[in-house]
Amino acid sequence: MELKTDRLYIRNMRATDWLEVQKIFIDFNHSEYVYYDSPLPVEDKEAEKLTKIFADSNLFFAVFEAGAAEMVGYVCFHDDNGKYDVGYCFHSAYHGKGYAFESVNALMKYFREEIGVKTFTAGTAIENVPSCKLLKKLGFACVSVEPRTFHKDDAGNDILFQGGNFVCE
Repeated sequence: MELKTDRLYIRNMRATDWLEVQKIFIDFNHSEYVYYDSPLPVEDKEAEKLTKIFADSNLFFAVFEAGAAEMVGYVCFHDDNGKYDVGYCFHSAYHGKGYAFESVNALMKYFREEIGVKTFTAGTAIENVPSCKLLKKLGFACVSVEPRTFHKDDAGNDILFQGGNFVCE
């Protein structure tokens, strides 16, 4: 599957994209938002293996600036009994340019029109203000908040945060 927007080229992720995905993982692991998501591998073999899993799912999409070879980020979905959970990760060099909105919006439209998806869900930390703003701009509403954890501190204690559960119908 391939989509083009005014500024972006979006296609199914390929196993051969692993080096580009690895760059995004490395960047994310240095982000202030790293504690709000599952750990992402940065070692070659692990990044390559996970990218292959992404590609094989057919629900991960690589995002590029039109005409450029460098991946700016990716958007993913998880089919949860007909409700599609949305995720995304963009290299920090491309934050604030509207690329996440443009690509997620285009993919949600595609999923609605071509697959018949009626409900999308998403989860993000309430403290992750840019992600919450993006979801609201896409038409999502926060329906509940619950404590979550993906990481531990140096003493081995869970690093807790408030995770928002969002829905868009």
